Amino acid sequence: MRHLDTNENKKRLCQIYNEISKELFGFGTTLLKATVEGDIVTLIAKHRRSPRSDAMEKESPGLKLEVDFRMSLLYKKKYREKLETDMDLPVEAVLRDYDSATQWAVTNVILRNSDRSDPSKHN
Repeated sequence: MRHLDTNENKKRLCQIYNEISKELFGFGTTLLKATVEGDIVTLIAKHRRSPRSDAMEKESPGLKLEVDFRMSLLYKKKYREKLETDMDLPVEAVLRDYDSATQWAVTNVILRNSDRSDPSKHN
């Protein structure tokens, strides 16, 4: 697996994340930081509050939660696809948690690790 813990690679991870944010919501993040620890990439992001989102929360909080959940699923799918195609990364899982009250999101990307996926190496 290639070495991801470089400024250039972390910058690209953030660029892809922001591209998806702009595509889905019309604007990027206000703060975004990527860290790499072994085969786990973590992105911490502060998103902008959408006026439409505020209006929906006042009128239908349950619907807003459902939309946030569905958008998060879509975000994970698109981010995974871009990492696999644009950066040729072997993505095992994308995990994302988003707090709509504060607009913070944490995304963890677990990359396939040949040692971890080979059962004979766990003895």
